[in-house]
Amino acid sequence: MTSALLTWIFVAALALNVALKYWLAARQIRWVLRRADAVPDQFAAQVSLDAHRKAASYTVAKQRLAMTEIGTNAAVLLALTLCGGLQALSNLLSGWLGTGTIFQLALAASVAVILGLVDLPLEWYRQFRIEQRFGFNRMTLGLFLADLARSVVLTAVIGLPLLALILALMRSQGSYWWVYAWAVWCAFTVLITVLFPVLIAPLFNRFTPLADSDLLQRIRALLGRAGFRASGIYTMDGSRRSSHGNAYFTGLGAAKRIVFFDTLLERLQPPEIEAVLAHELGHFRLRHVSKRLVLGFALSGVMLAFLSWLMQHAWFYRGLGVEPLLQGRNDGLALVLFFLVLPVFTFLFAPLSSLLSQRHEFEADEFAARYSSPKALVDALVKLYKDNATTLTPDPLHSTFYNSHPPAAARIERLLRLAPPAAT
Repeated sequence: MTSALLTWIFVAALALNVALKYWLAARQIRWVLRRADAVPDQFAAQVSLDAHRKAASYTVAKQRLAMTEIGTNAAVLLALTLCGGLQALSNLLSGWLGTGTIFQLALAASVAVILGLVDLPLEWYRQFRIEQRFGFNRMTLGLFLADLARSVVLTAVIGLPLLALILALMRSQGSYWWVYAWAVWCAFTVLITVLFPVLIAPLFNRFTPLADSDLLQRIRALLGRAGFRASGIYTMDGSRRSSHGNAYFTGLGAAKRIVFFDTLLERLQPPEIEAVLAHELGHFRLRHVSKRLVLGFALSGVMLAFLSWLMQHAWFYRGLGVEPLLQGRNDGLALVLFFLVLPVFTFLFAPLSSLLSQRHEFEADEFAARYSSPKALVDALVKLYKDNATTLTPDPLHSTFYNSHPPAAARIERLLRLAPPAAT
């Protein structure tokens, strides 16, 4: 492999990536708009035409912003790589800090800050223009900035020591550094999963034990039927930021928690809440969470091994617009460069992840149908689709690339087949 060949491969892959994303976004917009004036028959009794049109407009608005993001991200990537941005940043920081660990940490942190600053106006527009226009935003500018500050501090406090440890392993463990780094990453992922509900999530939201005694009794009965234990059942103040509703499980082992958005509890009836919970419970009982963790661990091991090989070759750096250091280590530079360009080459595999996730959603629906009412889950899903302005008519190909959940029509149809026949 030569640096020139890698440059052409990268440019071709980036062009294909951008063109495919734009095409998928344009397909989604056309598909949704062409079906905006007629509610699908299976939803006609529950979703009004106005609500259906609102969902179409909301979907289109998000897709148009996504198209802006696609172009912006591609331009920033080119600026950092082939246009010399990362090289200039490396020269500047190495002149100030030398070429040791502090330089490598500073280089990674600087790139993260640049990417964050580029994303910030887009995130602001998403929250205070699109979400506001469609009646979902409840976040103030002060809360937006406070969340941003907390995220930056948390990322620095957790991310920089982790990166320093990885760099130390790259420096000290020879050609098999990636095995030790992979073990550290796996342990870190498990630790964060365990600690997230008790230490990290409360930094952003307030969690209070579920107070509705009747609902609590219903939930405990469901947990007993399904043979599931949780460390607590909580309500989260999601309404501080958005009117969207949701529910989720978090944590591992004895730290598992059930969390309901307060907005969801306001909208759904107890049997519907039970059915939604049964679906989420299904993900744990069917080992979807552990399977995804194991798959993530396997993929991260492969990527680190590949990086270990790539970083030994000068063409890897030069082909992406960066000159490797002749004196000093290139570990931090290699990490930054690799994870900058990796998404360009992995997007074509997105359907595999989406299809696996959608299959898990169907399986969790079937689990919920066994331990609760499938009709109640249908009613809950339709309410959530309507309240969250989720399009009922997504483009199938766009859904295959992007959506972790199956299209509404397919999901409802399968659930209705699982429901017992109505008494005559």
